[in-house]
Amino acid sequence: MAKKSKAAKKAKGAGSHPHILRGAEIAARQETSTHPWNPNAEAIGVQLGRALGLKRAGISIVRVPVGKDSFLPHARHREEEWVYLLMGQGMALIGEEEIEIGAGDFLAFPAPQVTHHLRNVGAEDLVYLTGGERAKMDVVDFPTQGKRTVRVGDNVTVYDLTAGAVIGPAKADKPDKADKADKADKADKKKSKKA
Repeated sequence: MAKKSKAAKKAKGAGSHPHILRGAEIAARQETSTHPWNPNAEAIGVQLGRALGLKRAGISIVRVPVGKDSFLPHARHREEEWVYLLMGQGMALIGEEEIEIGAGDFLAFPAPQVTHHLRNVGAEDLVYLTGGERAKMDVVDFPTQGKRTVRVGDNVTVYDLTAGAVIGPAKADKPDKADKADKADKADKKKSKKA
């Protein structure tokens, strides 16, 4: 049986392995997304994790053209998100603060999230990896639009943000086991310092 050359193996392997998404295939899968609530939103990218069957974690590569927004200001209640900038310069809205960001910067938004948003203010495309959880259910607030979405599976329902109560961390009447363990650890450390 004849051996295949490395180039032939590489060409054959493009897209044929269930755990590898090759650069050429990523480029071919790029899609442009916009948002009806923000006419300046334009993001070109690929949902990398979904392409290879990841169910619980999402990861995407995204490119935002000069002068465009990535999405619109939003805050998720249940899912965490992160962004790692690969190229370009942007402006991040985090809460009420606008912060300049650039290649090599990492942003993280634990749940429940603070409102956040990215805008390309540089002279070249803003390129980043982004990811987070893919819970079966999430609630997302869009404060600049006065809207809230509730997603269960693939079904999304839009509500007027003023129609319901604020969703936030629950105030527990009784501390849970983790809180009790943390308090016990702190008490033990205080005792050992005194001794």
